[in-house]
Amino acid sequence: MPPRIISLLPSATESLCAIGAGHLLVGRSHECDFPPEITHLPVLTSQSIGPELASDPAAIDAKVREQLASGNSLYLVDEQLLQDLKPDLILTQDLCEVCSIDLKTVRRIAGAMNPQPAIVSLNPQTFEGVLDDLYTIGVACGFEKQAVETVARLRERMFAASEFVNAFEDGPTVVFLEWTDPLFVGGHWTPQLIERAGARHPLNAPIPKENAGAATGPQMAERIAGKSIRIAPEVVEALNPDAIIISPCGMSLAQTRECAAALSAQPWFQNLKAVRTNRVALVDGNQMFNRPGPRLVDAFEFLVGYLNHRPELIPPNFPWEPLRP
Repeated sequence: MPPRIISLLPSATESLCAIGAGHLLVGRSHECDFPPEITHLPVLTSQSIGPELASDPAAIDAKVREQLASGNSLYLVDEQLLQDLKPDLILTQDLCEVCSIDLKTVRRIAGAMNPQPAIVSLNPQTFEGVLDDLYTIGVACGFEKQAVETVARLRERMFAASEFVNAFEDGPTVVFLEWTDPLFVGGHWTPQLIERAGARHPLNAPIPKENAGAATGPQMAERIAGKSIRIAPEVVEALNPDAIIISPCGMSLAQTRECAAALSAQPWFQNLKAVRTNRVALVDGNQMFNRPGPRLVDAFEFLVGYLNHRPELIPPNFPWEPLRP
């Protein structure tokens, strides 16, 4: 019998659907909203942070820190519904306790079920790791061949976009803001994609793995970055970047617009070169960049198009807009 699958991770849901196995889903998390054809499925999770804080990054940050310090989870699981759905496989993660339900909770619930479902925990920290996860999911659900073909197509798109990057130029300096109050710059796969798009992300730059040499050209996969890090406005001022991308984790484009407006009201931000030259992009962080799934290739194509002044390379309907004065 085909496996019954529950996904508690938006990127896993997207990956499962990308390899043609979306019909195996019987339940999802409240954040699994793409592709649209899965949104009719039962929702198994909810978040403890209320919608009244949706566009207040400082309040959200304070609430998250308070919840984590108290040992309470940021997410709730409908355990009875999960058991009633009788999954054979649960897709989850253990990379970020702020992003999704924690692995320990999933294991506890699964351990009380009979028969116990298999658990696949996805924890990519690089772009290559994201592609590997598609294969991992494919093996787990019997779609290995389709997963290999999907990864090949995604790589072909990456290579095609890379042809528009001048490898002999350093390219613009970029600050990628994954949160706006306090400021956090992107980590893991995001600096990798920025660097491969022909730019530099010096506030959290990819560095070569040990014994990887310079890790340039075809070996760029050996250059990795750490997790997102908090920075002070003075650091951004000192760098004075050529371009800024604002893509707060989990926020829609409309919410991002509000966060950017708050930044724009601050004198230090107004004086930045990127702001004065209209090189600030707002991106839907809920859909792009923050989800380590197949749409990171869309995000890469956006980066190549935006940072290299080739707008025709940006995918149609990509959720972004320039910061308007």
